Amino acid sequence: MFRRTLLSATLGLVFATLAGCTHTQPGAAQARLVGVAQVDLTPDYPVRLNGYGGRRLESEGIEQRIRAKALAIGSDAEGPFLLLTVDNCGVPEWIRTEVIRRLAKRRVTSERFAICSSHTHSAPMLNGVLPTIFGIPIPPEHQRNIDRYTREFTDNLEKLCLAALADRQPAQLAWAKGKVTFAKNRRKPTPTGYQNAEYPEGPTDHELPLLRVTTPDGKLRAVLASYACHCTTTGFNKLHADWAGCAQFALERAHPGVIALTAIGCGADQNPYPRGTYELAEKHGQELATEVSRLLKEAKFTPLDGPLTGVTKRIELPFDKLPTRAEWEVAAKKPGAEGLRAQFALAELDQGKSIPAKLPYLVQVWGFGRDLAMVFLPGEVVADYGLRIKREFDGARLWVNSYANDVPCYIPSRRVWEEGGYEAAGAMVYYNRPNRFDGTQETRIMGAVQALMPKAFAR
Repeated sequence: MFRRTLLSATLGLVFATLAGCTHTQPGAAQARLVGVAQVDLTPDYPVRLNGYGGRRLESEGIEQRIRAKALAIGSDAEGPFLLLTVDNCGVPEWIRTEVIRRLAKRRVTSERFAICSSHTHSAPMLNGVLPTIFGIPIPPEHQRNIDRYTREFTDNLEKLCLAALADRQPAQLAWAKGKVTFAKNRRKPTPTGYQNAEYPEGPTDHELPLLRVTTPDGKLRAVLASYACHCTTTGFNKLHADWAGCAQFALERAHPGVIALTAIGCGADQNPYPRGTYELAEKHGQELATEVSRLLKEAKFTPLDGPLTGVTKRIELPFDKLPTRAEWEVAAKKPGAEGLRAQFALAELDQGKSIPAKLPYLVQVWGFGRDLAMVFLPGEVVADYGLRIKREFDGARLWVNSYANDVPCYIPSRRVWEEGGYEAAGAMVYYNRPNRFDGTQETRIMGAVQALMPKAFAR
């Protein structure tokens, strides 16, 4: 069983406040209903951790507890919006779909439901994410615990959503932007190709958007921050949420009674530097927490009192030419993930199934009136996308999240796709995708963003 801890506030709960976080600014946002909740996702049994292919053992202890958190915004009459942040390498779309199905009676729809994964590489594996990463079949006894965790995880997301919905009470939303700098581009050009190494000259997005939730009299209830960087500071085989989890705990220590949520921007080609120890994860998390606390005290927040809208558009991203059966048969004899992927493909073909030639891809945009547009992109999205979206629209009023609603594979820009390397093609084998994309993925994704973006955010 999970050590489940639902920490949802009730209507009569008094939240602790701190100096610098309790004032009401001129033009403060009008009150709307907002609920906040969290759930502990830490298993009390060993389970395979996702993210690093070299692991062969189940988890070997707990370095830091992992959690999921939720904001519920709006009334039942309006149809509530739910935003979840989850300490996990990736939540697959099928789990999102299942949770929405269970919440249908509460008027929760796909357009108004978003899950943001932290992409920590030290959380339990979920069925459907990186199925070939270990390069060998998962032992049955390990798979049983993965299956168990996946079931309990899904149940806990449902409970989390219900707790946040039950907690709704008058609140004010506002947002601001800050900056942190521990992320650096990791696509270093070398004579033999692009290597995973620190490359400060590459594109990076250091913006730190921050959403603030306060009571009508200005008391802080919750914060949501997002930063474009991998959660790969450490690589040991213990449960922890990396810098994103460290940032949450640091903020909650600094602001007792407050729930802190963290999401990830377009950081697929960004790593935290320096890296390699848990102490460094804590250092990076503290850097983010310090900037959030500074913003809460000093920044001019923009009230979000306009109507909240949500839209989605499902597109398809074509893969490059698929291997023939003969090519799969040759590949199946190779060691590691390439061979395992081919074995999976042959098993599908033997059952009369076809190998998908396209990847379904759901683009989502939330609009907070004219004051903020929040974009949600599935997958490991490289920095080029976030930077381009903020160039083409009014970047001062935009917030771009990736690892959102699904983590099906890396999403390279056209530039990265042409350059090649891990993010462009090499990583596809670990996600059990049949090939790299055909090169049109950026055009298709940007077309969807352009179609969904409210006209008020055009430059």
